[in-house]
Amino acid sequence: MLGLPLIIKPVHEGSSIGMTKVNNLDELPAAYATAVQCGDAVMAERWITGREFTIVIIDDEAYPVIRLEPADITNFYDFEAKYNRNDTSYYIPCGLSAADEKHLQDLSLAAFRAVDAKGWGRIDAMQDEAGNFWLLEINTVPGMTSHSLVPMAAKARGMDFDALCWHILAQTLE
Repeated sequence: MLGLPLIIKPVHEGSSIGMTKVNNLDELPAAYATAVQCGDAVMAERWITGREFTIVIIDDEAYPVIRLEPADITNFYDFEAKYNRNDTSYYIPCGLSAADEKHLQDLSLAAFRAVDAKGWGRIDAMQDEAGNFWLLEINTVPGMTSHSLVPMAAKARGMDFDALCWHILAQTLE
């Protein structure tokens, strides 16, 4: 049983489009109606309270973990926080211990490999209040906008945006 709160989201969508946090059962029909506008495959997930992270994978290597913190901490890292607001904070280093960051990178690489993903992508994760990590999704075609996370992680590794794009293109053509 998932319990409440939970998150309702479309299966075949990204950028948090169509996602709704449901705090009580009365909110469930509207959340479903929002998600189903993006396609008839809808899922429910347990709501995880804690810190949110993303892990970029390029060439079978996990880049520095990024912690995401929306300014509106009562909400989640939704479409507004990702693309329209400029008050979301991104932390590199992410604030985890070296051991926890390595553990999260290893979990992310294992998930990426488990679905036979190749080249580059991104794993989104949460750390619950007990310190456990939960992998939320694998994004095999992450965004590349001014607010995007792949360029942030690459920059933390010393790779500028142009070099990142050329690198991705070169590996795609191999």
